[in-house]
Amino acid sequence: MSAADLARRNDGTRAIVTGGGQGIGFAIAKRLVAEGCRKLVLVGRSEEKGRKAVAELSASGADVRFVSADLGRVEDCRRVVEAALGAFGTVNALVNAAGSSERGSILDTTPEVFDRLFAINVRGPFFLMQSVVKALIDAGEPGSIVNVLSMSGHGGQPFLAPYSSSKGALATLTKNVAYAHRGNRIRCNAVLPGWMDTPGEDEVQKKWHAASNDWLAQAEAASPMGQLVKPDQLADLVCYLLSPQSGVITGSLIDYDQNVVGTSD
Repeated sequence: MSAADLARRNDGTRAIVTGGGQGIGFAIAKRLVAEGCRKLVLVGRSEEKGRKAVAELSASGADVRFVSADLGRVEDCRRVVEAALGAFGTVNALVNAAGSSERGSILDTTPEVFDRLFAINVRGPFFLMQSVVKALIDAGEPGSIVNVLSMSGHGGQPFLAPYSSSKGALATLTKNVAYAHRGNRIRCNAVLPGWMDTPGEDEVQKKWHAASNDWLAQAEAASPMGQLVKPDQLADLVCYLLSPQSGVITGSLIDYDQNVVGTSD
């Protein structure tokens, strides 16, 4: 693909990206704008991060809005889609990149932790998809949804019991939505990244695992390919799945990692 073609790959995309103020979500939003997307709603909790993201992306000529929301609240999910429709008339792309990876094992997870994780990681995406799918059907337009899961959705580590369960639930939901709305030309896929190099992961490692400042260097040195997954790398795949170039791909759960499920060292 030529640079000119790549710059137009998402020129008809009008998108909502959750977690768009930082990390994976911002990397996806930045790539979308680079590929021609000119209508974009970023969703997050931090107004400050949202303003910075909007300022950077708007400098490229895109119409970028930020909506502050708690995606564990159904009313906030509906408000996000209403805001996007009010701003742009229609939306044809949704990326569910926001999520919580709060720790908990089968033995120590409290009902409160379980409910928080499922509210943010499953219920939020469910009702965002519900509103976007309804709007697409009403408009008679095709669309594309990409859910960002995790390799933990295949099972996960013992300290990620509720998190892994939530990502497994979202994997099933991805396939269900894809199957239900093939006839409406609404595609729904998911990417499952492995261990990632993000600011959020740095916070997680230091908060939950007492990691040292050089944890990333140590982790990458021990990785088969000498690196953790980078947000910019994942963003390329997500933007391809959002674009018309990905054709009829739907219901796919794409592992994005150097570790291979079903094998062991």
